[in-house]
Amino acid sequence: MERIDHLEHLDKHLVDELAQVARETIREELREQTRKQRRRATLYAASGALALYAGAAVALAVGLALDIGLPDWAAALITAALLGVLAYVLRGAARPHPAHHGTAPSAQPGPAAPPTGAATGTGTPYPPMPPTAPGVGVPEPGETPRPGRIDPETPHHRA
Repeated sequence: MERIDHLEHLDKHLVDELAQVARETIREELREQTRKQRRRATLYAASGALALYAGAAVALAVGLALDIGLPDWAAALITAALLGVLAYVLRGAARPHPAHHGTAPSAQPGPAAPPTGAATGTGTPYPPMPPTAPGVGVPEPGETPRPGRIDPETPHHRA
């Protein structure tokens, strides 16, 4: 019996030791991955900052070029308008666009169908909602009202 207790103690010790080695290995691997990701993020941030300064230099150059033949305020206004248009175009390019199937919308006059989520690109498509919930107590056209049904137009009071 003593030998079994001793083996259990060795098994528990071995399991604890293996768990410790696994934790240390995983911790070291995560440190290495984090170090690489931190370096990459720093490089992206530096790249973005330099691109911002480069864009400012281009905007200044455009403004100075326009300033040759225009008053200062007009050159600044035109430069600002160009930057605004460029920002709008880039924002539009970054947005996801709904898939177009190459067909133009119908040119027939009349009421348009209500938009669905897929057509407007606002998210998941959803089924159209009926004007009233089915089976609420209002008889269908041509159906005779049953005594157990509730008319939504009349107030109901609990007895």
